[in-house]
Amino acid sequence: MNDDYEPLSARIPADIEQPDKIMYGLTGRQLLILGTTALVTVSIFMAAAPTLPVPIVAGLCFPLVAAGCSMALGRRDGMGLDRFALAALDHVRRRRTLAAAPEGVSAPPAWCRVRATLPGPLRFPIRAIRQDGVMDLGGGAAAAMVRAGTISLGLRTAAEQAALVGFFGRWLNSLESPVQIVVQARPVDLSELTNRVTEAAADLPHPALRRAAEGHAAYLDELGASRNLLMREVLIVLRDQPVPGSPGGRRRGRVREASAAIVARRAIDTVRTLTGFGISAEALDADECVRVLSEAFSPGEARPIPSADLDQPITSRYSAEEALA
Repeated sequence: MNDDYEPLSARIPADIEQPDKIMYGLTGRQLLILGTTALVTVSIFMAAAPTLPVPIVAGLCFPLVAAGCSMALGRRDGMGLDRFALAALDHVRRRRTLAAAPEGVSAPPAWCRVRATLPGPLRFPIRAIRQDGVMDLGGGAAAAMVRAGTISLGLRTAAEQAALVGFFGRWLNSLESPVQIVVQARPVDLSELTNRVTEAAADLPHPALRRAAEGHAAYLDELGASRNLLMREVLIVLRDQPVPGSPGGRRRGRVREASAAIVARRAIDTVRTLTGFGISAEALDADECVRVLSEAFSPGEARPIPSADLDQPITSRYSAEEALA
C-alpha cells in the first residue's frame, strides 16, 4: 500500500436521518400530502362541475393544488414546508413571556381582571449537574458532554485517511444509545488579551522585548477590529434514557444513579477512543458544563477568551463564576 492508493468508498448522505423514499423518489409524508390534496381536489371538482363552468372550477382548484404541492415538495432551511408550517404554528401558539416557575404560573384571583396574557412557566431540560459533569435530565435520564478536538484529513495520506475513517466508523458502530455531535462557532473578543499584553510590556526588562510586546498587542488590536473572529468548539453529548415507567422513591434514586454511572462510563470510553486515533478529547466537569450551557442560552453575546497569567501555563483552569461573568 502506497500513498497513491485510493481505498474503496461509498457515498453517504449528509443527512443521516433522511427519510426513506417510498415511491417515485417521494417519502411517505410527501405521498400522504399529495394523496390528500388529490382526493380533496377531485371531490371539489366533481361537486362543482355540474353547476359551474370547467374553467371556473379549475381556477378554484388551482390554489389548493399549488398549496399541496408546495407543502409536499418545497423546502426552507433544509426543512420541508409542512414541518416548517407546523413549527410556525407551534411558535405562534406559545407564550412569549416566560417565568421561572417550575410549579406553574398561578391564575389570578376572580376579582382581578388581567388584560394581558399571563407568562408561561420556564422549564429547563437540566435539573442538576454533578461535580463530575453528569447532568440530571429528570425522569431518571442523564447526559454527559465531551469536548473533542479536530484533525485535518487533507494533510494525511490516503492510507491514513482510510484508517482514521475506519476508526471513527468503528466508534459509531459501537454506540449503544443516541449521541449528538455539536459543532458550534462563537465570537471571540481579544480586547482583554490585548490589554494584558500592553500592561505587561511595561515590566519587561529589555527595550526590544517591550517593543515586541507592544507590536504584538497592536497586531491583536488590529486583528480584532478588522475581522470577525470565531472560535470553533466540538461537543459530544452522550445520553442515557431508562425504560419508561414510574418507579417508587428508592428505586427512582437507584435508576438515576445507574443512568449517571452509565453516561460517565460512556464519556470515559469516548475520550479513550478518540484519543486513540489522534483526537484530543476531555470529559467536561460541572464548571465546564455550566460555561457551555450559559453560552448556549446567549449565543450572540461576545465573550472574551479566558487567558492564563503570563507566568502560568496556558492549560490552567478557570472557575464557573469567571465563565459566567
